[in-house]
Amino acid sequence: MYCIIQYRGEKFNPVVCRMAEAGYFFDKKQTGHGAAVMDFRSVRNSLAVVAILFSAAGCDNRAAVAQGSPQGRPPTEVGVVTLQPQSVDVTTELPGRTTAARLAEVRPQVNGIILKRLFTEGAEVKAGQQLYQIDPAPYQAALDTAKAELARTEATANSSRTKAARYRDLVKSRAVSQQDYDDIAATLLENEAAVASAKASIRTAQINLDYTKVNSPISGRIGRSSVTEGALVTANQTQVLATVTQLDPIFVDVTQSSAELFRLRQVLSGGGNQSGQDKAPVTLLIGGGNDAPYAQQGELQFSEVNVDETTGSVQLRATFPNPNNELLPGLFVRARINWGAVPNVFMVPQQAVIRRPDGSAFVWAVSPDQKVAQKTVKAERAIGDKWLVSEGVAAGDRVVVQGVQKVAPGAQVNAVALDAEKPGDVADAGNGGARQSQ
Repeated sequence: MYCIIQYRGEKFNPVVCRMAEAGYFFDKKQTGHGAAVMDFRSVRNSLAVVAILFSAAGCDNRAAVAQGSPQGRPPTEVGVVTLQPQSVDVTTELPGRTTAARLAEVRPQVNGIILKRLFTEGAEVKAGQQLYQIDPAPYQAALDTAKAELARTEATANSSRTKAARYRDLVKSRAVSQQDYDDIAATLLENEAAVASAKASIRTAQINLDYTKVNSPISGRIGRSSVTEGALVTANQTQVLATVTQLDPIFVDVTQSSAELFRLRQVLSGGGNQSGQDKAPVTLLIGGGNDAPYAQQGELQFSEVNVDETTGSVQLRATFPNPNNELLPGLFVRARINWGAVPNVFMVPQQAVIRRPDGSAFVWAVSPDQKVAQKTVKAERAIGDKWLVSEGVAAGDRVVVQGVQKVAPGAQVNAVALDAEKPGDVADAGNGGARQSQ
């Protein structure tokens, strides 16, 4: 076949084949016979023309690809916020429970029968107010006996005192022996000791008689009574007669991780805050997160000096006024502690902070010539929808908030300023929160 003829090793081309066939049939028509007359110079010229055409087409295609390449696209548009240092209040919200400031368990201190209950269950009582009356008759009799014994011993002591005074004068004139005088002096001392013992017995009897009146040791609200009139009670029994609870003020005990407490102290000390955690203001939240906070402001009292070995946490205690007795012991609450203000820190939107596999954080910063670069930052803690950053950025830095997934180190971008105070401006669909770098 004519179409398979190749000239000087040229690569087969279907277009050239078709052109050769056309020339063959033309020559056949002109000569009138089947012999193929072929001008090889014409074939060579035809091949050169075809090669030039294909080369030009290839250049056009490469130019079109070049125009669609990344180098040919305009700079990527990203949203940025400009950072400025500010003073930030550091707060922590911790779970806890309310605890009564004072709790008194009322128990009898003498044996006897309960004659009266002198309070209303659930009412407010005052310190020293009588709650129960135990039968006082046996203790009144014991007191009377002690008083009679005192009278007897005092009479004996007076007789011995008079006799000793008489013997003192007689021994000087040698009317009585020295031994007789010494004996009467010793008897006087014994009788005076008996008087002192009788007086102590009276005091003991009076105390026991007073204990028949069971009084409230503190002011507060009294609970239910565990005994009624006619019940037999004994001194120092394990059963509690009633419990008095002081509700104003009231304590709130919360627990915090020792590691988090250590980081908080570092942040506060690093920012120049010297207030520490003593007397820090505390806001109390009751119920769900949408509930209004408790009306009274509390303050942090102290933190335990020891760390719980089993949980690794530290106990903190706050005090709250409770004038209307709204807070009751055992109530589950959340305490928001304001540790103080940290100056000269930056609040960076969480969308801008990216985490590397090793846990370190960085942001994409846009330079004045509109190129992006990574800046490693120290993100201390999340506050709302932002990270508190203490190191790694400076005042005036522009960090990428929108389009962080589109940039690369050294890439040219078109930075569009956003309002960091408007959450809608810095929201990045599908890329919220701190990201994990791959």
